[in-house]
Amino acid sequence: MTVTRPQRAAPALPQSEAETYAAWFACLAEPVRVRLLHAIAATPGPVGVGRLAEMADMRRPTVSRHLRTLADAGFVTLTGVGASARVAVDPACRTGLPHAADAAMGMLDARPCCPADLPADTATRAMADADLAEVHRIYAEGVATGDATVETEAPAVEDLRARWLPGHRWVAETDGAVVGWAAASPISAREAYAGVAETSVCVAEGARGRGVGKALLYRQVTEADAAGLWTLQASVFPENRASLALHRRAGFRTVGVRERIARHHGAWRDTVLLERRRPEGDRAG
Repeated sequence: MTVTRPQRAAPALPQSEAETYAAWFACLAEPVRVRLLHAIAATPGPVGVGRLAEMADMRRPTVSRHLRTLADAGFVTLTGVGASARVAVDPACRTGLPHAADAAMGMLDARPCCPADLPADTATRAMADADLAEVHRIYAEGVATGDATVETEAPAVEDLRARWLPGHRWVAETDGAVVGWAAASPISAREAYAGVAETSVCVAEGARGRGVGKALLYRQVTEADAAGLWTLQASVFPENRASLALHRRAGFRTVGVRERIARHHGAWRDTVLLERRRPEGDRAG
């Protein structure tokens, strides 16, 4: 939930990753395989090869040949043989392929902690209750952009205080004035998800494009790591390219696009689901 602009190019793509991604893209250069992969992905659970041939209106030997290629590239898994063979999308493909596309387009750093070139004139600190009125005002400015959040109006101050995790609420200040905020909300009350939170970042209209969002997300990520949160996630409208770039620079990766997931001002909207895992070396135990 921020409008800012990226300021640093992604580093060079390692040769080994380029070769891997090129092999994936080469596999999908055949339209038949794209059609088959789509049919498999759109079918709940594993699908029989015979049924897949019917769905795609292709001869079974043709389907089998292309499925072997898709399996060799890691897009699908094949179980059983002959008439009992069943095929499903490899779970790693659902995240690996969007990640490869982002990397090839220079939109993803190599999973960094976060950018180091933070603005010298912006400080971040813990959010206090006294900040909530200004935080609410900045939230309303974000809502007004139409692409920062699914909210159609800023929640009440009391609701904001209740929804955010204690110890994971931050504000940014420039010349003593609050110019942005970041906060994390629990994604579930279940104990298994205690270390997972959804993060939001919002920058005041007059402070956008100056690195405020970068400073806030840096504070959010590093404090979350230190406190033991193992996953941060964010849902961003695909039209909000500045926010996507900001999160990717902080080590978030694209999990996928959730199509027609939200009704916003009477229209269906897609969202991009991103997540950042706490580095393995920092994890307790």
